[in-house]
Amino acid sequence: MTVPYPSISRRVLIACLVPLSMHAWHATAWASGDWPSKPIKLIVAFPPGSSPDVIGRALAPGLAEALKQPVVVENRTGVTGMIAAEFVARSPADGYTFLMTSGSSVTISVHTLAKVPIDPSKDLVPVASTARIELFLVSDARQEFKSFAELVATAKARPGSLSYASPGNGSAPHVAAEMMKAQSGMTAVHIPYRGASPALQDLLGGSVQFAFDPGIALEHVRAGKLRLLAVGSTKRSPLFPGTPTLQELGLNGFDSGTTHAIYAPAKTPVEIVERMNAEINTLLASPHVTKIIRNLGAEPTPLSPAELADQLRRDSARYAEIVKLRGIKE
Repeated sequence: MTVPYPSISRRVLIACLVPLSMHAWHATAWASGDWPSKPIKLIVAFPPGSSPDVIGRALAPGLAEALKQPVVVENRTGVTGMIAAEFVARSPADGYTFLMTSGSSVTISVHTLAKVPIDPSKDLVPVASTARIELFLVSDARQEFKSFAELVATAKARPGSLSYASPGNGSAPHVAAEMMKAQSGMTAVHIPYRGASPALQDLLGGSVQFAFDPGIALEHVRAGKLRLLAVGSTKRSPLFPGTPTLQELGLNGFDSGTTHAIYAPAKTPVEIVERMNAEINTLLASPHVTKIIRNLGAEPTPLSPAELADQLRRDSARYAEIVKLRGIKE
């Protein structure tokens, strides 16, 4: 005989069963491999030709092949990457919109902008590291100083006579130069530009004397138009093994590196994040992608989402200190 449950209404039973059925549908969908079932957008936070753009476009064809869906690269620039970051953060967390951006946009700009539209640590989820971007201290080859020590000596002998270029206030090259000035005791005038390309052009033209370069000036170093004085990373670059790091030259703890990475909207299913992470890490080991990244003066850096999150926290804390110390604002 069926025992009735008079205290439980039909409506309540349905309300209890719906979440269970949705959970079962979700598991079934994953088991049947329903994702991805349509094209994926990769939103690049910087313009065509920038290092995030170059890396994103290098990964897109391999991702499309692995996921059996087109991966469409779209550039959304502005506010040091925050326009794109906000767009992705506000997108549905369904695995069809991802962000490709620089490390500085999530570890430096959050400390320099007067108003940050999102909190990357809460509104985005780290998916995969792509490359550790190192900065190279370069100078116009026509300058009298031929080494880092001579640069510092010249700046101290003639305070205010030297100027340096950066892609803009609060950019990683700007912050790196301020770190160098703070640790070396030298002075130099900051000349911000609207992007790395115009900054490089004025450096080549002699309007400014030095800059921290994210890799786009290396061809001019090889051509003899620019002089490489030092590397701003924790270890020497394999591209220029004979060039010392600033740590080796006496700036203890100097590290201007940032991590270019891919992110998804918060609450994106962990299965999607893990799948994307695995596919990207596989591509980072391919000769084709490795060559493209190393041509930027960077190194492929496959990490798990948790490892990437830890790296971003360390970088953000380190940059927060120098931003506060030097009063850097965008």
